[in-house]
Amino acid sequence: MSDWTLKDLKIWDDKICELAKSQGLDWFPINYEVCDYYEMIGHMSYHGMPSHYQHWSYGKSFERTHQMYNFGMEGLPYELIINSNPSIAYLMRENPIHLQILIMCHCIGHSDFFKNNRLFADTSPESIVFKFRNAKKRIQSYIEHTHIGTKRVENLLDCLHAIRFQTERNGLKRESKKDLKKKYISLINNSEMTKAEIRNLNIDGRMIEPDKDLLSFLIENGNHFESWELDIINIVREESLYFIPQMKTKILNEGWASFWHYKLMNELDLPQAHHIPFLKSHNQVIRPHTGRVNPYHLGFYLFKKIEENKGIDECFFLREIHDDTSAIRCHLEIEDAREINLFTYSTKKEGVTIDDISDDEGFKQVRDDLISSIGTNSIPQVFVSDISESGDLIIEHSYDGRDLDLEYAEQVIDRVREIWPGDVKFFTIIEEDPWEI
Repeated sequence: MSDWTLKDLKIWDDKICELAKSQGLDWFPINYEVCDYYEMIGHMSYHGMPSHYQHWSYGKSFERTHQMYNFGMEGLPYELIINSNPSIAYLMRENPIHLQILIMCHCIGHSDFFKNNRLFADTSPESIVFKFRNAKKRIQSYIEHTHIGTKRVENLLDCLHAIRFQTERNGLKRESKKDLKKKYISLINNSEMTKAEIRNLNIDGRMIEPDKDLLSFLIENGNHFESWELDIINIVREESLYFIPQMKTKILNEGWASFWHYKLMNELDLPQAHHIPFLKSHNQVIRPHTGRVNPYHLGFYLFKKIEENKGIDECFFLREIHDDTSAIRCHLEIEDAREINLFTYSTKKEGVTIDDISDDEGFKQVRDDLISSIGTNSIPQVFVSDISESGDLIIEHSYDGRDLDLEYAEQVIDRVREIWPGDVKFFTIIEEDPWEI
């Protein structure tokens, strides 16, 4: 039995909003939806979107989470909020009142981050829910189409999901082949290229320069695709571009939301019956995790440190400008790494070994390994380097010292072969030697 009513939530929401505004937070209006645990699992499986196209992988995620939850082997997140205007946040009916208050404070922090961090500038929060809904309708129409059907649609989505984040990750505008041709003609006409550079440039070739945006490349060069296939490729690409900023700011976003739920909850004049359970829940959220980094813990630590040393204005600046990588490079010092006990380890035949600790010699490697494991940095980057005379697609791995899992890479390339009319050749480095798939 819940110890709250919708009226109670409204009273506390009004208090929270008034306090948050006085602290300088600026967020999208938030629409809260109350759901049970079963519905929350469904929202999680479909990335929180009220309307999302269907795919077997989302059903698989739902069944796995549902089973793990029922067995007591996995919990559910306290909150789930969507980057939209207005924001949509889900409150589980089973949560007690102190937790609902904490979650509403936490959601304001998230929504403020979505609205003000530069990486989210092009995520179209005003229209994103409608875009997802329209995408679902279009994909459903292809499934129901007599000459397309479920099998062809699901197979295409399987192929695209294998490369869904092989698109522009840094918010840069992609130059089409037509744009590139104009650019190089201008450089040649204005004598801004050497004779050697001009000789090596094939301005009428199929590839003028390497392309890091594989999904956009397929749209531009996939003359063999039918219109419905091009539409689905674009749907997957736009969805990836929407989620990439969240991946790149996971630590800061969760840290900012935790930082503000802690500040607001301590200033709300909570009854004693709510305050002690709140502190227990807060400590559970930001506690360190064994063997991996808890983004809530690290993000909260960074914002608390910056507030103490440089003031709240610097916290707002960090929230506006940085992503996780730049924030860690700028603000995580050796003393911090020691304080939160950061180290690197690896699993070998003889067991787990500690590779580096946060001392004078190992700190830089520890920090670099941390950065390489967060956000999109953990996803290998590939690029289209050429298209051969016979139409073979040449893809290369941007090698950063980490070898690929060859079995997984082969499966991905097999998926690309299914949607490219010619052969696909893939080049990488394995144990310091060139390798071709």
